[in-house]
Amino acid sequence: MGKVIAIVANRLKPVFCALLLVSMLAPIAQAESELPEVSSDGLHLLKTSKVRVAYVKPGVDLTHYSKVKLLDCYVDFKKNWQKEYNLDEVGLSGQVKDKDAEKIKDKLAAEFRTVFTESLTKAGYPVVEDIGSGVLLLRPALLNVDVSAPDILTAGPSRTLVKSAGDMTLFLELYDASTSTLLARIIDPRADNQAYAKLASGVTNKAAADRILRTWANLLAENLADVREKAVAK
Repeated sequence: MGKVIAIVANRLKPVFCALLLVSMLAPIAQAESELPEVSSDGLHLLKTSKVRVAYVKPGVDLTHYSKVKLLDCYVDFKKNWQKEYNLDEVGLSGQVKDKDAEKIKDKLAAEFRTVFTESLTKAGYPVVEDIGSGVLLLRPALLNVDVSAPDILTAGPSRTLVKSAGDMTLFLELYDASTSTLLARIIDPRADNQAYAKLASGVTNKAAADRILRTWANLLAENLADVREKAVAK
């Protein structure tokens, strides 16, 4: 069954993203008190969390998970991002083409895997390819991605000054890999906010993305490690 969920998740990514945007991202703009106490799939809202929205399966026990399997990260831009960015550009040379947008998505997905693998492995949760007992399956997506100044159009750095490289929202589901049981869901928007404006470049954009990704990865790694330590202390 675990293998089935991995295959299905990869094949249905476009549908998956569209459904998430409609059904899950809208509530985060509402007051926390307006969020449903119980999701349509039976997860319960956590009242206190370091992320914007967290739902968990009642009575979930994460102590017996010692490994993690990462599905490929789905990436989708903020609605009309490419169109709106191109409207502000003078001349075709500065336009973000479809192939450029796909390149950004691929790089961000690859960076997600790199950062999460490093953080989880460091915390004692190696990332594996096999599915079996004791493996926690992560199904990630980065949605509403908004890049202020993509540096993929010229050989050198852009001359655009930005105080924020952009923002994006993490949508992450945690499953028991062997049974395909949904254990938790996390929704968390984050933005890159700097004290001073700086020239946008591939280096600064990657650094900004890494800061946000590492925040999420470390939060997950720390929570898993904390659960394990509390279990050992009992």
